Amino acid sequence: MMIELKDILEGKRSVALGGHVRPDGDCVGSCMGLYLYLKEQYPQISADVYLEEIPEAYRMIQGTDEVKTQIPEGKVYDLFIALDCGDIKRLGFSAPLFSQAEASLCIDHHVSNEAFADDNYVEPDASSTSELVYTLLDPEKISKPVAEALYMGIAHDTGVFQYSCTSPETMEIAAALMRKGINGSEIIDKTYYAKTYIQNQILGRALLESMLIMDKRCIVSVIRKRSMEFFQAQPADLEGIVSQLRQTKGVEVAIFLHETEPQTFKVSLRSKGKVDVSVIARHFGGGGHVRAAGVTMKGSSHDVINNITARIALQLDHCEDQDKK
Repeated sequence: MMIELKDILEGKRSVALGGHVRPDGDCVGSCMGLYLYLKEQYPQISADVYLEEIPEAYRMIQGTDEVKTQIPEGKVYDLFIALDCGDIKRLGFSAPLFSQAEASLCIDHHVSNEAFADDNYVEPDASSTSELVYTLLDPEKISKPVAEALYMGIAHDTGVFQYSCTSPETMEIAAALMRKGINGSEIIDKTYYAKTYIQNQILGRALLESMLIMDKRCIVSVIRKRSMEFFQAQPADLEGIVSQLRQTKGVEVAIFLHETEPQTFKVSLRSKGKVDVSVIARHFGGGGHVRAAGVTMKGSSHDVINNITARIALQLDHCEDQDKK
């Protein structure tokens, strides 16, 4: 459902923006793009952004030093805008602000979105939440800092315009943002491709210890907590690993497990086409997109992998049956 931003903001004096836990490029890009636009075009509104710690690479985006990581005591907003978030639990520490706000809006592109706000602008076919934010703004009033934030978000969730979610409209929006004078290649290099030494080390460990399973149709890798401690790595340092695994020739699905606590794993899933990983993630309490999804699961790594691959096998077997007809 398309909305009009000016109608949503009418009469509002305070607005909070929040995104999902462990914010990625699209989460940060969409939150910061809308935040900067509100500050520039609606100065009468007091706006704040609430996010968990932002990866250092994204701090090239203007305003990230103003992001709040804690809730002020007794603070209640007229409106809370949830961005790139499929359900209220994914808001993490900012969820109470969402619940207490007088009104709420969700802008998202996850197919698993539960439409949990008063107003919901959810378009699963969109490349990114940053693309959706762009459609709500007056193109003539988009400044260079806003354009930089939205361009970063779109670039990240499209795999630098490689994924199937990249539509002609996506490319047209990216071009319009570039015409604002941004340095698109610098944004991509610094926020997407550039890796720290620690990130390269942990990526190397994940690739070295990966395994091909299910007749080489799937690739799986596990990073345990002890490895994180050994390399002095943070969860943000794991971003991009599952996408790299997905590039392996011949595999249909990549599965990456990151141990957060003993017997608890954050699972990232990526598919090339035949498997809808959002269905698998939702089955276990997670969510996401058709080609990219995630879930947190408990049990041994073997149990988690076996449970997930059983669901993958159902879809792959169905595809094979269809091909035989």
